[in-house]
Amino acid sequence: LHSRASLPGAMEGPPPQPPSEPASEPAAGRTLQADLPPDLARAAAELAHLGDDGAAPTPVPEDISEKDLALVRRFAKIRGVFARHGHLLWWLHSAYALTFGAFVMMYASKGYDNARWMVVLLCAGWLVLVLFFRHFGTGRGQKDKVKDTRSKLRFYIFTLALKNLYQSMLFFLVPFYWKATTLDSPNRFFLYLLGLLAVLSTVDVVFDNVLMRYKGPASLVYLFILFACLNLVLPALFPDTRTLITLLAAAALATLVFFTMHVPLKNLARPVWWLALLASLGAAVFATFAGRRAIPPVPTHVEVGAVGPQLLPDGRLSMHVSVLHESMIHEMHGLTDVVTPGGRGDNLFHVWRHAGVEVQRGAVEPSGDPPPGTVRLRSTLRSFNLPPDITGPWSIDVVTEDDQLVGRVPFEVIR
Repeated sequence: LHSRASLPGAMEGPPPQPPSEPASEPAAGRTLQADLPPDLARAAAELAHLGDDGAAPTPVPEDISEKDLALVRRFAKIRGVFARHGHLLWWLHSAYALTFGAFVMMYASKGYDNARWMVVLLCAGWLVLVLFFRHFGTGRGQKDKVKDTRSKLRFYIFTLALKNLYQSMLFFLVPFYWKATTLDSPNRFFLYLLGLLAVLSTVDVVFDNVLMRYKGPASLVYLFILFACLNLVLPALFPDTRTLITLLAAAALATLVFFTMHVPLKNLARPVWWLALLASLGAAVFATFAGRRAIPPVPTHVEVGAVGPQLLPDGRLSMHVSVLHESMIHEMHGLTDVVTPGGRGDNLFHVWRHAGVEVQRGAVEPSGDPPPGTVRLRSTLRSFNLPPDITGPWSIDVVTEDDQLVGRVPFEVIR
């Protein structure tokens, strides 16, 4: 064995490097990378149909004119701006959507007669939703169907149409449910959910990444919108309908539409699917009946209400009070002006409550000359129904015969 030092060439420096390969000749013609800044070369490559997968760009033909090359550069700069500031543009679009929603609410506030247009929006929303998921699929499978420019264009058109339909319907509903909601009762949560969905429909990150990607969440949101819309629209189409009947009919119709969105019609040739449909309808109607107190009875609502210790000869109150001394109470009178744009399909009652406990419930009587489009209801809290201690918070609840809360008039008795 020889030592390392005795090996030939061990101390003579590193071995010579093999000769380097000659540099490859640049491709003939100009390339977009040579003519554009590095941060725009990728964008220009896609604009010129050169692909953006990181591969070397195809040489630009020698006969390309300076005008055409300048046009490519201009579009590349625009794409670069979108690439760098795209998130800000999406938030600007969300701000526009909120502004659009505000105008929709202003339009809805003009009157209940405009509610009939919701039928058109509902049909359009159902059609666009069904066509979208049948054409583009759901979940990760959408990426396989949205590749070329044409498919992307169709995808964005469907997305924009569905966004505007969702936003229009949700923001249209908000003013009507706001008027019919009592904010210290359980039906306020229905309004909260409606408002939350209206705001989220304007946030493109949520809408594009959840509602437009997965059929389940999109159809569930549409189910809620459809139910809320039908609950509002059916009294306009069929006046003087009892609120509970409207509520149950809206639940059944919304469930039927939801079922057809997920089950092909050809499956109904089998009896098992008819049983599934009937079970779904029965469950939806039962759940709606059980939760009717948590749903505002749109479009009926209390416009104004008041209480007082004395009535005038014309049926008006001598004074409207919110706080009064217990010595003033012998008999209390309550007046409520109720707006019923869908007709008088319900019998309404006044329920007097003390500290949340029911003290008196009874029918109401028309009173005085109410404003146009309203009915004025009056009831009297009799002295023999007064509890021993009458101090504390009181309220008059206007309820339907099915115990749906229409509105509430609070007042307080002090010692």
